[in-house]
Order: sequence, then C-alpha cells, then structure tokens
Amino acid sequence: MIELKRMSWNVDLYNEKHGFVHRFGSQLIDLLEPKSGERILDLGCGSGQLTERIAASGAEVIGIDSSAEMISAASKLYPNQKFYLMDAASFSFQEPFDAIFSNAVLHWVEDQKSAASNMFQHLKAGGRLVVEFGGYGNVATVINALRSSLKSRGFYKNASLERWYFPSIAAYTSLLEDVGFEVVLAQLYDRPTLLDSKNEGIKDWIEMFGFHFFQGINPVEKAAVLTDVQNSVRSTCYIDEQWYADYRRIRVVAAKK
Repeated sequence: MIELKRMSWNVDLYNEKHGFVHRFGSQLIDLLEPKSGERILDLGCGSGQLTERIAASGAEVIGIDSSAEMISAASKLYPNQKFYLMDAASFSFQEPFDAIFSNAVLHWVEDQKSAASNMFQHLKAGGRLVVEFGGYGNVATVINALRSSLKSRGFYKNASLERWYFPSIAAYTSLLEDVGFEVVLAQLYDRPTLLDSKNEGIKDWIEMFGFHFFQGINPVEKAAVLTDVQNSVRSTCYIDEQWYADYRRIRVVAAKK
C-alpha cells in the first residue's frame, strides 16, 4: 500500500502556470453575491486571490486552507485579510458565518461527511453555501491515460490510487441533505479548460495536481510517464496549438433553513 504524504504546494508554480483556478473562481463570486457587512468563510482559499475579491464587497472574509505554503503566501500577498491554517473537516470558529464559499477545493477532502457537517454547523440560520469543484468524470481523459501509462510500466499500485472526490449531482446533494442542507441549485457541466503552459500543458498539469501518483517513482521513469500521457491525449486535448484539460465541474448552492 502506498502511503500518501501531506500535500506540499509549490505556490509560485501554482500562481504562474495554473492561475486559471482563481480566474474561473471569479464567476462563482457572482453567484455568491457577497454583501457589505456579511461574515463569509473562504474554504480552501489558496493564495488568497478570491478572498481579496470577496472582501472588496465590504464583507468580512476569513480564508482557511490546509496548506501552510498557501496560507503563508496569502498572508504576504493580502496582509489586510485574515488567513488561518485549518482543514475543511475540522475547522472551528466561535462566531457563525452568513455564507461559506469554496472554489476548486472540496475534491481534495478525504472526509466529505465531516466537511459537510462542519460547514452546516458553521452557518447562521438562513446562511448559504456556494461551492464548485471537480464533478463526476472530471479530467477523465488525462487520468485514464496516466493510469494506463503507469500500468504499462509496472507501477500498478500507483495507477490504482484514488485521491480525488469527483461526485455526481445525486451523490453530493444527498450528502448535503443528510447533514441538514436544503439544496437550491445543483449543476454538473463540462468546462474544457485552457492551460496556461503552452508547450508542456498536460505535463505541467499532472506535475501540479497529480503529483501523488508518482511517489516512489524515480525522475527518469516519471518523465517517461509524463511524455506518454501528453502524447496519448494530444488528439483530444491539443486544440489550435493550445492544451486543454477536460474539466467537469459540480456547482452547488445550498441553504441552512
């Protein structure tokens, strides 16, 4: 069995080549509709770009993330905001929130039931939850090619790893309803995503987000796998001389009645 290590993020690489994460998150802020005077939690704030955007509404915003590297970067970039090192399943605040916002984070959470319950408990009565993350079938083309390459090279345990939670609408809305939420909106949609790295797009994406597949694999074998995958998906993911990842997102708005 392969033991997964704590995620350690390269923040500079994340912001330099994967800025699409927070750029797409800006659309979710429109759905949140933050208001002046509200108290809002940005769950999985990363390096703080969306926290700052929400705070521009006049709301009091607190950002939390389970990555010490991200919290350190956010605190330096946006010293006027509040950031804390906390986990989605166990964060704790005395004062409840008017809204909880989360973009491109919840698919990393291992204990989904505890996270859902914790979010519910930290909302005021009438408070809202606005989240978006990887949905059922997210990056399936890339991940299937990655698993296939790993298997072909004898890395069967690595190929079988299940690190992400990419649920269907039925699965995730049922989870939220089980802890007390009323689901107001649920969407699962394709969002082919242009990658910022023009020449090594798929390789860079896997380096950033699929690093856990390579534990125990030497750099030479890793480079060969990355080349395998990028060549394998070229016919579907390389369009007009640009690399795209086959994202599918689940977007949910729920309320605490």
